[in-house]
Amino acid sequence: MFDEKSHSLKMDKAIEVFSKELSSLRTGRANAAMLDFVKVDVYGQQMPINQVGSITTPEPRIINIQVWDQNNVNLVDAAIKKSELGLNPQIDGQLIRLPIPELNEERRTELKKLIKSMGEKCKISIRNIRRDANEELKKLLKLKEIGEDEEKSFEKNVQFITDKHIKIVDEKIAIKEKEIMTI
Repeated sequence: MFDEKSHSLKMDKAIEVFSKELSSLRTGRANAAMLDFVKVDVYGQQMPINQVGSITTPEPRIINIQVWDQNNVNLVDAAIKKSELGLNPQIDGQLIRLPIPELNEERRTELKKLIKSMGEKCKISIRNIRRDANEELKKLLKLKEIGEDEEKSFEKNVQFITDKHIKIVDEKIAIKEKEIMTI
């Protein structure tokens, strides 16, 4: 039988990931969560920065990363520069300092675009889950496990769930944009 709840839960998960990504965006204050999605290519695999060093925020506008292995300092530096955070790491031995610049108008506009693109990726994930659900319904119909009326009814429910989740994404985008534009 068709389980629309599992598809709804997958959509919830997509929104959860999107929310975490949003919290990693910087809004002018140092926040260790900003580095959560920056992955460093060390020991032959992608690792989060907090697994190659300790992250502290000694001041409101500075993040320090104490890299444990001297060999990884340049790798962490490169990963931060490659990320879309717009931060310029300053290396001092095994300590990397990340000064967090004030958000200027240009950076705010960049962040708004980034938020929109992150939101769009989340919406695409949600739509892909809807597509998977609809394909599953078509298979069940073909196998004669459900009738055409049931298929239409389930499709309608899946679309309703999809619309609900997309609306949540749009609301989160609007809230974050407002937060970034507030000086």
